[in-house]
Amino acid sequence: MTHMPRLGITLGDPRGIGPEVTAAALSSFSAADGIEAVLVGPRSLGEVEDRLAGVPRETVGDWDPAGGERLAGLLSARAIERAVALARTGEIDGIVTAPISKTALRAAGYAHPGHTEFLQELAGAHEVTMMMSAERTPLGGSLRLALLTAHLPLRDVPSVLDADLFARRSGIAIEALRIWWGIERPRVAFAGLNPHAGEGGLFGDEEIEVFAPALARLAADPALDILGVFPGDTVFLKAISGEADLVVTPYHDVGLAVLKTIAMNEGVNVTAGLPFPRTSPDHGTAMDIAGRGVADPGAMRAAIDLCARFCAARAVAT
Repeated sequence: MTHMPRLGITLGDPRGIGPEVTAAALSSFSAADGIEAVLVGPRSLGEVEDRLAGVPRETVGDWDPAGGERLAGLLSARAIERAVALARTGEIDGIVTAPISKTALRAAGYAHPGHTEFLQELAGAHEVTMMMSAERTPLGGSLRLALLTAHLPLRDVPSVLDADLFARRSGIAIEALRIWWGIERPRVAFAGLNPHAGEGGLFGDEEIEVFAPALARLAADPALDILGVFPGDTVFLKAISGEADLVVTPYHDVGLAVLKTIAMNEGVNVTAGLPFPRTSPDHGTAMDIAGRGVADPGAMRAAIDLCARFCAARAVAT
């Protein structure tokens, strides 16, 4: 790797497994991997501090368990804010975020439903697309997803999902495949919204009224292979078998249920559309096992590795 990426790694909710999986993941890299890490988060994290010693840290305060949910949310938010500030000034090349608690974020006075929306606002991005990636799966090929809607109640999805949003957010993910993954001619499959992808309108008409015009717009891109719209219960086989580079899904759980089932410890959340790479392990704070030494650092390691890869690709492109 000719460019040594400098990654800002936020430590997430101090009550969760973020600090310990960060420590474990970083210890698995060697100097030969060419990754420079800067921690962003609080100090006074207890036993894990010994394992984080020696890694540079941008401190955002001190953790005190007596501060409870509000302090946990406040420190989590401050870390995200500081990391974005560092990325925007070029002091770091990309951001890896450890898991946060959405309820703690709300308790601290932040209205954002999650990292994705918070990062979008801080970075001044007009629009972003939540992506998920498992570059390795036990069933075969990689599985990459793009979510057309994210933190939205399921009942609201049909009213929000129009052809314009479909085309815009798909386009953001497709561009990320080219710039960050280096896939010049992406092959993309689309998961239907309705059972059997609507069965010609028998079980819903979104595939006809929304998907078809959006796909017609995307088809104007001569360097894009649109594989088609497939039922949500089989479309993911297109990726796992190596036929598709990306599966675009209409709502949150239809994609994440599959990825987390087959690649829980390899899954990475990617925010496409930001002016810098951002990745995160695709799991939560897991407070029930925090501090017990049983948390698997695989997804954090994958997130660090993928972010470094993106930063290197970005450096070559610019």
